[in-house]
Amino acid sequence: MTRHVLILGGTTEARRLAAALAADPALRVTSSLAGRVAELRLPAGEVRIGGFGGTDALGRWLAEHAVDALIDATHPFAGTISFHAAEAAASTRVPLLALRRPGWVAGPDDRWHPTDSLAGAAALLPELGRRIFLTTGRTGLAAFAGTTGLWFLVRSVDAPEPPLPEPSEVLLDRGPFTLEGEAELLRRHRIDVLVTKDSGGPATAAKLTAAREAGVPVVVVRRPPVPDGVPVAATPEEAAAWLHEVLT
Repeated sequence: MTRHVLILGGTTEARRLAAALAADPALRVTSSLAGRVAELRLPAGEVRIGGFGGTDALGRWLAEHAVDALIDATHPFAGTISFHAAEAAASTRVPLLALRRPGWVAGPDDRWHPTDSLAGAAALLPELGRRIFLTTGRTGLAAFAGTTGLWFLVRSVDAPEPPLPEPSEVLLDRGPFTLEGEAELLRRHRIDVLVTKDSGGPATAAKLTAAREAGVPVVVVRRPPVPDGVPVAATPEEAAAWLHEVLT
């Protein structure tokens, strides 16, 4: 009997997991992508694009498509869908796992300033520097729009959503990034503060090393928590092992 697995995806880990599971003829694998990036990297297996429309709609989708297991492999900061997934899985009694790459860990030479929100990050900046490298993605930049006396280099994969902080320069680019490239970026733009979310993973970690070597302080926005009671896997391999256990 074929078992149906729904992966809430959009991350590298989600694509790796979909590729591994789709190779198993006993599994039907569907990946759901929010569709917020202009150039989507489609995973193996079936793909649906777009939101579900809330907790109840996701629960109906799970039931109507006879989903046997749900894996939330969304971005660590895609908090809303994770809570919708937890509530929908609980109401339909579908086993749920969160796949989350480990967060970054500060070393002894890092000058990190942790905060819980983008607004908190903006409040820290005037005391730390004047030329800001903002790498928190294309959304939520309104938190920095009211600052004064600061200059921003804003990097994102797609064009950022207004309002933007002013004055600013927008750099559209996609990782993985190299240490040499990140170090040159800091030098060329005379960056004296880096702002990032704790996304984890190697693709964008080079900026942290470049900041450490340049003595640049880093404002790190902490991740939202995984919903209570939801088990967590750190790698696609761990997620596949969990799936094998719950389906057998």
